[in-house]
Amino acid sequence: MALEIPYRSIPDMLLKRVAATPDQRAFGHPAPGDSGQEWLTWKQVGDRAKAIAAGLRGLGIGNQDRVAIIANTRLEWVLADLGIMCAGGATTTVYPTTDVEDTIFIVRDSESKVIIAEDASQVAKLAGADLPHVTHVVLIDGEADPSATPTQLTLADLEAAGAKALAEDPTMIDKVVESVEPDHLATLIYTSGTTGRPKGVELLHRGWCWEGVAQGQLGVLRPDDMHFLWLPLSHSFGKTLICGIIHVGVPTYVDGRVDKIVDNLAAIRPTLMCGAPRIFEKVYNRVVTTATSEGGLKAKIFHWAVRVGREVVRLEQAGQPVPAWLRARYAVATKLVFSKLHARLGGRIRALVSGAAPLSRDIAEFFAAAGLPILEGYGLTETSAGNFVNREGKLKIGTVGQPLGDLEVRIAEDGEILLRGAPVMRGYHNLPEETAAAFTEDGFFRTGDIGHLDADGYLTITDRKKDLVKTSGGKYIAPSQIEGMFKALCPYTSQAVVVAHGRNFCSLLVTLDPEAIQAWAADTPLAGKSYEEIVTSPQAREMVAGYVEQLNSK
Repeated sequence: MALEIPYRSIPDMLLKRVAATPDQRAFGHPAPGDSGQEWLTWKQVGDRAKAIAAGLRGLGIGNQDRVAIIANTRLEWVLADLGIMCAGGATTTVYPTTDVEDTIFIVRDSESKVIIAEDASQVAKLAGADLPHVTHVVLIDGEADPSATPTQLTLADLEAAGAKALAEDPTMIDKVVESVEPDHLATLIYTSGTTGRPKGVELLHRGWCWEGVAQGQLGVLRPDDMHFLWLPLSHSFGKTLICGIIHVGVPTYVDGRVDKIVDNLAAIRPTLMCGAPRIFEKVYNRVVTTATSEGGLKAKIFHWAVRVGREVVRLEQAGQPVPAWLRARYAVATKLVFSKLHARLGGRIRALVSGAAPLSRDIAEFFAAAGLPILEGYGLTETSAGNFVNREGKLKIGTVGQPLGDLEVRIAEDGEILLRGAPVMRGYHNLPEETAAAFTEDGFFRTGDIGHLDADGYLTITDRKKDLVKTSGGKYIAPSQIEGMFKALCPYTSQAVVVAHGRNFCSLLVTLDPEAIQAWAADTPLAGKSYEEIVTSPQAREMVAGYVEQLNSK
């Protein structure tokens, strides 16, 4: 059945949200000096987005003109993005960590007319570059340079100019929003290809509105949730969540500072948090290393609790009843061990969602055992990020769940996953040949991922089509599967990369998590040494080698 979309565009969706719940909390952010939380209502969000939009119209931004945002995840990112689209424009997203060369390429290739930059350090990346389309640079933080070329102004200046224009013509932005069509460009997100320059993915209002409605239909986002958003908004995962937040009306606290995640969890006490697997790996590493380092009875109780929890999960996943004696043990395990993990995440988590990369099955089972099931999902930048996800209460560990909405999925003869529907991109910007190659003759997008569907429509991803490597002995290896297994075995791992192509054996390149390895070293003669000294020590090599032996035994 076709998914009914009651919006023409994201700004149309925003204005309808503002009209429906003007006084409810919309987006929160850190108060000045980290002195607590500040919240905007939906009406305040709408007013500020309109003011930014009017300011951008004054700078010459028209329908589908690009405006680049180069900033970390913060409230101003959300307001700027909504303002751009309310002006009829399209947002070019640039990671703040993108290097100088790629930043210049993205701004030039997208033909962005205005740049909204976090601060002077981001503007400095563009110094001296030939950017013929750029007319203005807007600074979120810091003072504008009056002598700069292109002309600089602050976001506050832009908003004030827009507010003045709206005072003279209150319906200006409402008229612009009415002119934005479903097939107009909303976002240009550049993906890093396996070789060469990043490719600009053209995503339309139709697809983003579909994402918002599909997430609401699914029930992953609920109006009574407290959502904590720290994901990069330059990435499609963060962007698609914004669409769901607007459609459903979910109060969302926005703070992209990764070093503040733990503090924010305690202060915000969210019911919903989405993340990439790395954040769940870090939590897992911290919990396991803390329990192990204490040793003695505490370590024994921890490992007993995990075994009990995993057995409960195994039975539930198999559709078998959990006997009363096991339920009683699980209640004790929850009280003694798992309740501490719940408290670490704020104590109110209803749902955790993982996407953007494969989640290790062992880590998924550990969180499920702790009563914090992670709903793993799947999607690509080219398909607006949200395509499949596990449902609450219907989790199948090892799968990425069932398709959202009316998305069509087909598995090709070679196992490649093919997708067709509203959230699929229009194409790659200025790359007609690559766009044509990305689609089948009947309009299905070639994901490049290998997978299979079970009888209930749950999708399992087995690997990237291009990431399967062949050893010199002719054997195909799926690196991500081995890497995920090792991360679950060794709680000190930061990253693991399998190297095997053209060799007669597999090698594993391992980097160690600075926080976890410092804690490990505290009980050894390496205590107090630098990260470099610890990771190059014979003791660390021996420790990692032990986990490699465990991996090889599997």
